Amino acid sequence: MKRERGKGVNRKEKEHILDWVEKNEKSLSDWNQVIWNYGETAWREYRSAKWYVDKLKEEGFEVEEGSGGMPTAFCATWSKGEGGPVIGGYAEYDAIPGNCQAADTIEKPRDGLSKYAGGHTDPHSALGIGSLGGFLAAKEAMEKFNIKGTLKFFGEPAEKVRGSKPIHAAKGYYDNLDAAISFHPFYMLPLCNTTRWDTHCAVAYSVMYTFTCDNPETWLSAAGNTPIPVAHATARCPGATDAVVNMYTLSKMYREHMLSNNMGWSMNEAILNTGQATADNIPAQMAQIYYFIRVPDIEMAEAVVKILDQNAESAAKGAHCTWKKDWVTKSRAGLANHVMADVTYQNLKLAGAPKFEGKAIEIAQEIQRNLGIEPMDRPYMDEIEELMDPKEAERKMRTILPSWQQHFTSDDYTEYCWHAPTVRLYIGRPTLKSPDGIYKYPNWVMNALGGIRECIDPMIMSASKTIGMTILDLLVKPEVLEAAKEEFRERTAGGTDGAKWIGPLCDYAPPIKFRWPEYISTERGKNEWVIPANEE
Repeated sequence: MKRERGKGVNRKEKEHILDWVEKNEKSLSDWNQVIWNYGETAWREYRSAKWYVDKLKEEGFEVEEGSGGMPTAFCATWSKGEGGPVIGGYAEYDAIPGNCQAADTIEKPRDGLSKYAGGHTDPHSALGIGSLGGFLAAKEAMEKFNIKGTLKFFGEPAEKVRGSKPIHAAKGYYDNLDAAISFHPFYMLPLCNTTRWDTHCAVAYSVMYTFTCDNPETWLSAAGNTPIPVAHATARCPGATDAVVNMYTLSKMYREHMLSNNMGWSMNEAILNTGQATADNIPAQMAQIYYFIRVPDIEMAEAVVKILDQNAESAAKGAHCTWKKDWVTKSRAGLANHVMADVTYQNLKLAGAPKFEGKAIEIAQEIQRNLGIEPMDRPYMDEIEELMDPKEAERKMRTILPSWQQHFTSDDYTEYCWHAPTVRLYIGRPTLKSPDGIYKYPNWVMNALGGIRECIDPMIMSASKTIGMTILDLLVKPEVLEAAKEEFRERTAGGTDGAKWIGPLCDYAPPIKFRWPEYISTERGKNEWVIPANEE
């Protein structure tokens, strides 16, 4: 479909970026398929990270592998000439356990895998490739037109647990950036084909509680009448499984006593370890439960964790255990930058919103037919093919929030915001229209659409074009970059270390040692999910 071409003082450079993305559409599509089919989950994205590292090296980037002490992270740098701005961006590539879906029009796991295996939902596969495409397009323009500057492209693992960015930030990886670009596929209205204006993402804290039962034989002194510490006839010590159950129950019960209900916040949990298949009179020695908290500000996050700590203490005592807490993330809220939001949105207008046509429509209709829905002539949501002015998106979003609440939802791109002017860009991803405004499609539908080329590629293309042209503006229009940096200084009251600047919160080691769900290779097979596929 014909797009409005680049215009202005850098018209030729922008046309070059648009042309590069269009000429490389097949490659971008192929790359997304690779990462989408890996479907690796938080902190275990070994193949995905290696693919990016190899590709970036092939493109001439210098790559630090395992950046920040994280095995599946990286920091890639490419420069043209000396001097010039440093522009940052990133790929994410983690998937979610329990969302293994084939790129198909029916519900089914990918071949050879359990339905409980990892799968892309947002999808981060297309997020990363959309961003990579923009950076490579900008690199080509920099070479062709001799534009000075540095591109710094990060591999950010474990976004679903807000993992890598607080660590990269604390270790100084963002300190030399002049600006940063964050892209995410559309995930809620009205944030579709737009940029965030004032209300950026909120604080995220997450913690792992580990309970251990180190002395089960001392429970009630029951072993005093037998030389066997844990005899079959004695009362079994509660142990670590009971401690986790206690913690789970207490925290559910106390949720309404943590924060007020007159705002948007959430707390979710996952049990990573318990029991180790012990069903004898020997109690579970170790169990772990993980909590993820999304709240508007740091003070609220700390209040929630304080109560969780109290619950852990009570849960441990009741189950004859000890406990400890490990941090998984402490992520700051976002910081707006209107200059960055506006310049990026102007480039989105040039790139155009995604358009879903031809085969993409036929695939969507087939999904509807398989679900017993009458196929629609235009099966996709109208909003994913329309632009939304950032100020209008802001106005609509504020209608569902209390006037005092400054931040909403969470994503750790916010870490970049405190080190350089940062934009948050959203592009429409394939999402089907409800037949009656009430019907909710099953989750597998959106997951499948993220892996079907004809459906997800339009979003990747729009993102790559927008990001590439925004990088170009930041490199060749010093007045734009300086205005963005001045706004950053004003909002922080002096820049980094300014009176209103919030420094990195991360004071913990990369949380890579826990039993995060992952693919395994054994005598039974290679790259199987830790939960085996059901045999037919």
